[in-house]
Amino acid sequence: MKLKAKLSAFIKKQKLYWKKPPEGRYMTYKEILSYSAGGIGVKFIIFCINNMILAVGNGLIGNTIGIAPKPLYAIYLLSVLSGFPLTALRARMIDNARSKKGKYRPYLLRMGIPTAILGVAFIWMPYDNMSLLAKCIVVLLFNICFQFFYNFMTDSYDSLLFLLSPNTIERSDVCSIKNIVDNIAPSIGHIFLPIVAFWITGDRTIYDIRVYRYIYPPLLLVGLLLSILVYVNTEEKIVQAKTHVIQVRLIDAFRAISKNKYFWILSLAGWLGFLEGSFENLLGWLYNYQKACSPAQYSLITAITGNASFWPNVIAPPMIRKYGKRNILIVTNIMNIFLILIMYPVVKSFAPAALIWMMTVCYFINKLVTALGHLLHPSINADIRDYQQYITGERIDGMFAAVGLIGSVVTMVTGFVLPAIYEKVGLNETVAVSLGYSGSNVYDVLYNAEYFANISGVLVLASVVGAILNAIPFFFFDLTETKQRAMVTVLKIRALFEDYGNDALSDEALIEAIDIIEEAKLYADREPNKLNKDGIKAAKKLKDKQAVRNAKKAYGKLKE
Repeated sequence: MKLKAKLSAFIKKQKLYWKKPPEGRYMTYKEILSYSAGGIGVKFIIFCINNMILAVGNGLIGNTIGIAPKPLYAIYLLSVLSGFPLTALRARMIDNARSKKGKYRPYLLRMGIPTAILGVAFIWMPYDNMSLLAKCIVVLLFNICFQFFYNFMTDSYDSLLFLLSPNTIERSDVCSIKNIVDNIAPSIGHIFLPIVAFWITGDRTIYDIRVYRYIYPPLLLVGLLLSILVYVNTEEKIVQAKTHVIQVRLIDAFRAISKNKYFWILSLAGWLGFLEGSFENLLGWLYNYQKACSPAQYSLITAITGNASFWPNVIAPPMIRKYGKRNILIVTNIMNIFLILIMYPVVKSFAPAALIWMMTVCYFINKLVTALGHLLHPSINADIRDYQQYITGERIDGMFAAVGLIGSVVTMVTGFVLPAIYEKVGLNETVAVSLGYSGSNVYDVLYNAEYFANISGVLVLASVVGAILNAIPFFFFDLTETKQRAMVTVLKIRALFEDYGNDALSDEALIEAIDIIEEAKLYADREPNKLNKDGIKAAKKLKDKQAVRNAKKAYGKLKE
């Protein structure tokens, strides 16, 4: 009977909030479900196109198409440079949008359709009949197009969350739900890729172009169709006067964002931690080059490692409420350093058949911890944009991408480090030829067990350095949930007065303003509690469990 009552209450709750949000919230359950389920489609597109984006260590471009790390880095630089004017154009289009459908929603389809078409065309190019120069030119041209269409589509989906609710806790909750649901897409892709590859090639290799030609087109089509759910069933809610008109120049955006310390802290963490993901190709390399397991076993391995990010999404909402996003980021980044370091003796000590399972355990634990920090980034980025609007008075979401071009310059410089490491540790043409290979694909070196172990060890150590550098900036990040809520309250009051001055004040805004004033009166004469755990420590000395429980309860009330 209890189960039946709970089920009945759950169904009633879904019906009640299907088309109207709960009190204090801004998103209906229909919006949350549509954003999450439609995200499966977006993630299918990302799963496919992300393997076509130029980056050192890219398996499809490097191992399958056969472009070595050095020329790959050269065309990567050209691709990044082409992105400068395209990103600036994208930013202006977003921030100066006048569409009633919103800033981001329209671009999910406008940019998603050409992205899917480009993805299909990319994998069906006749690379086997091309010279190295021709391959580089073709891959570069596609990536220039991806710089605009693909980046525009993914940015629109991710940034849409920033505008669906001004409530930072709600955004974090929705982000967790979205991640649980839309991660179905890459999980499906990773599980079936090695199995389909075996059916097609009769071998263990996942780096055969035929594999991608059979798998990617249907995934791109399904992804495009599912993403329509996001476009149709969501609504942007910007805390801004209805009569406010934005006209932002790029130079003004740079000047405004230069004052946003939180943007620079988060950006610096990414720039400094550029080596953190150096180890991430090792499982694929073990399977493909060291023949460490069967296709079915590798599918199981990808399912296990992919499942690791599920659990942090489940526990994230209560942990954010208890500890705050900043504290979670610091702890998970510090733990990441040690979890990567543990991999070094593992890759140096085990034969491939045992190593791939040991590394699976390491990957799973690492992702279990770090995913909790990574999933906070969308919500933190949303808070940073609220702060930007608070200090400057303008909502310039699109221009953050344009200012982020500074990061592209940094990445261009730091991006040379990983190819240099590859070259230094033996992933080069000279070593490939000395081992009896033609030298046309330097990744053939990885078939050699000794070189594989050495290269893997160096990449793990490089990741440790990246993780250390990535953790440092977060110690200076002090934007709490309380501060964010206060900023949004100020923005609401500003919007109220602006609409009042332009004779466009709505009844809903007036009621909300009255609620804000009443709440302000409630807290006006209160002083923040100074927290300490002296009471808990004193109770523990008494060795009285009930006294300890009471002391903790009293501390919790003070903290609240």
